[in-house]
Amino acid sequence: MFHIVVCGGIVPDPLQTLEPVKGPAGWGLKNELMLPSILDPWASHALYEAAHLAKSVPGSKVWLVSLGPKAKLQQVMMTVAQKAPFELVVADGPAGGFVDSFAVAEALFAAISGIAGLDASRLLLFGGWQSASRGSGSTLQLLGEKLGIVDQFQGVDKLTVGADGSLEVMERIEGGAYQISTCTGAPAVLGWATGELPEPPNNPQVGMANMRLVMPALQKAKPAAIDAAAIDYQSVTLPAQKRETRVVKDTPVEDIAKDIIAWLQS
Repeated sequence: MFHIVVCGGIVPDPLQTLEPVKGPAGWGLKNELMLPSILDPWASHALYEAAHLAKSVPGSKVWLVSLGPKAKLQQVMMTVAQKAPFELVVADGPAGGFVDSFAVAEALFAAISGIAGLDASRLLLFGGWQSASRGSGSTLQLLGEKLGIVDQFQGVDKLTVGADGSLEVMERIEGGAYQISTCTGAPAVLGWATGELPEPPNNPQVGMANMRLVMPALQKAKPAAIDAAAIDYQSVTLPAQKRETRVVKDTPVEDIAKDIIAWLQS
């Protein structure tokens, strides 16, 4: 059996207009508390894969560990709790993408260390390979190091468990190819890409069972020791949108390609 810990934060709904602003506590998003939030898309894939693995390996258990504001997490969990069975562990802190990844790893490490009954020898640490807010790709690696896990895989799309408990991992590499790796078993860190599973349908029965544990977890959540002054940014701006259109007729494909390259280089 496996003890699967999924690390996943909440992010603003991508359909919202985001505007970075600097306040007394450092950089954040304008009206961040008013923006509707979702579970990070990469972390969602990790959660679905974890639930599927736990269902196929008897005795396994899934924890979802999240660093974020309790009020926002409660709203998001009303939806997420219906997708897959898990036990929530909360570190009450900022959810924005302006917190140093090392500080985030420290907070998650403290939260995971406090999980009663967690067997480190059976631990699979899941999370997003990337993030919609903390996209440095380093948080999960730092957390794995702090937990003493040396077998780490990033960009995972498929995990196969052998009869002897060994793990076969399919990771994305450059050029649209995959690398197949094997290790003897847990513990291991897996940063998931999109995986192979679709988003599960809502299951009200799973949601009710989860919420019985979600609400107490939110109530007893401890503030995370995040130092807002640990990292600063000289400036933060949204990517500029640029559109230039030129209508032409009967132009050879080679000339069109050359024009596009010249435009990109300019």
